[in-house]
Amino acid sequence: ELLQLKRWNTPTIYNGWEQITRQDRSKDGFNLEDTTDYMPAMGPMVGYAITVVIEPSKADHPAARPDAWQEYRDYIGSQPGPKIVIVQDLDKPAVIGSFWGEVNANIHKALGCVGTITDGAIRDLDEMTNSGFKALARRMCVGHAHSWPVTWGSEVEVFGQTIQPGQLVHADKHGFLAIAKEDESRVLDAARFMDANECNTVIEAARSCSGLSKEEILNNINNASQRFSQAARNKFSRQGRVVKTMRSRSCGHSALRFRLRRMFPLILHAESLFRTNSIKHLALQKWMQLPCTLPLASIPCTARLFNDSK
Repeated sequence: ELLQLKRWNTPTIYNGWEQITRQDRSKDGFNLEDTTDYMPAMGPMVGYAITVVIEPSKADHPAARPDAWQEYRDYIGSQPGPKIVIVQDLDKPAVIGSFWGEVNANIHKALGCVGTITDGAIRDLDEMTNSGFKALARRMCVGHAHSWPVTWGSEVEVFGQTIQPGQLVHADKHGFLAIAKEDESRVLDAARFMDANECNTVIEAARSCSGLSKEEILNNINNASQRFSQAARNKFSRQGRVVKTMRSRSCGHSALRFRLRRMFPLILHAESLFRTNSIKHLALQKWMQLPCTLPLASIPCTARLFNDSK
């Protein structure tokens, strides 16, 4: 399945991921800062995150942990592959030295790593490319300074995004996407569907306009856009998510009203009544704890319960 994921670019994977994830598609998973793919001809890379923190500006790290390189390599070898090394550089935005070069790229390649994402620097670009080791980085530099593994196997933050060890990562010249464990099994099917959905609707309409008038072109594109949206809704129904959010007792009254405004206006009216009656308040709380499978048809009955109790 990872080989199949590698056949798609990262934006295509994102298009599928956003349909299935519970994360915020405007800020979660992907890089929030500029990054550069220094080997775009290699295409996308896919692997599980190996995490490490470095601080090349500090000369005391080697003395504090002299066996760090051996221990770090043991960690890499113990993890399942393919692997992508995620390097957090504590010196950023100043880049003092590179963790990566010809030697380290070849060693990590031998240990099952396919590439790296580092918010620091790389060097020996041609030699790293020759080894088949892909790199997304902030910039290039000439030296390594006091580059040393400080910590590894823990959460890191690179390019404004948090990544956990073992998290599935997809990356190419557009950036990267770190996929939550709960989304891994569905993301490939979702990406395939959304790609086919585009081709069968809006792209087909846009490329089949030869000889048509402007009005016909616009009409075809508008109709295709509607078919595209409807197909996505049919495939990825989100009603279950909406119902589930109704059960949250941690949200305040204003947040509750915002979430229910579109689907349940009657319940909003009931919610506005409980402020003056503790019995109604308790009844509403009990209703909120009902299973998510509660039929929508029962909602008017719930609303009448509040009206009858006035």
